[in-house]
Amino acid sequence: MLRLERVAKTYADGTVALGGITLAVRPSEIVALLGGSGCGKTTLLRLIAGLDRPSGGAMRLDDEGIEGPHPGVGVVFQEPRLLPWLSVADNVGFGLAALPAAERRDRTAHALEKVGLGSHSGRWPKDLSGGQQQRVAIARAFVTLPRLLLLDEPFSALDPFMRASLHEHLLGLWEEHRPMVVLVTHDVAEAVTLADRVLVMRPKPGRLEDEIPLALSRPRHPLAQGFDAATRRVLTVLDRSLQPAETASAVPAPVAAALWW
Repeated sequence: MLRLERVAKTYADGTVALGGITLAVRPSEIVALLGGSGCGKTTLLRLIAGLDRPSGGAMRLDDEGIEGPHPGVGVVFQEPRLLPWLSVADNVGFGLAALPAAERRDRTAHALEKVGLGSHSGRWPKDLSGGQQQRVAIARAFVTLPRLLLLDEPFSALDPFMRASLHEHLLGLWEEHRPMVVLVTHDVAEAVTLADRVLVMRPKPGRLEDEIPLALSRPRHPLAQGFDAATRRVLTVLDRSLQPAETASAVPAPVAAALWW
């Protein structure tokens, strides 16, 4: 389990990015973080990844404190960040150097098959499309069998058709070992498609506004029963989070939801 207790972040210039976040992510759970710009979603993800240090509070992955980059945590960024001098297969297997060569090859080949790139193992990153490069990045994150996977808007630059395809590849890999997943996104439909629970954040300083559990069966489709209702629930909370605190409760739910349509 991932546990955060009153995690805060204040930058050197005095900017309070996070005002104290307490949350728990359960084993195998997919959690989506939503919120307006400047609410601290990516800051929080960087803290969990160990890429930055909090100003206060504590973070634990199972029984271990998170004090820096953790071997049990995988990260997929907005950009694929592939190593251009390595082949597709070598990029995917980059974190498996400690394993025997045969096991490394088998794991890499399996991950590439799961994302539909089994025939591309010997190609170079520059020869791939943007969507293919992001599939390589996803395979690279899963191949190490992380306990926790962090996704920082990895599909934001892709067209809707490619995004839907990558959602399927992501869930296909997740089904095998079911790591905990924390996804930062600005796309409400993406959050409803992927997450078991949506956490909406409020800015200035960043803090949790509310959470919306999503008890929809998978695979999820925008036209499936319950999808539209879940989307509207998330939109209503998201709209409320963008209102000044003193007026948020005065905005009727139907009006708030309409602001996003």
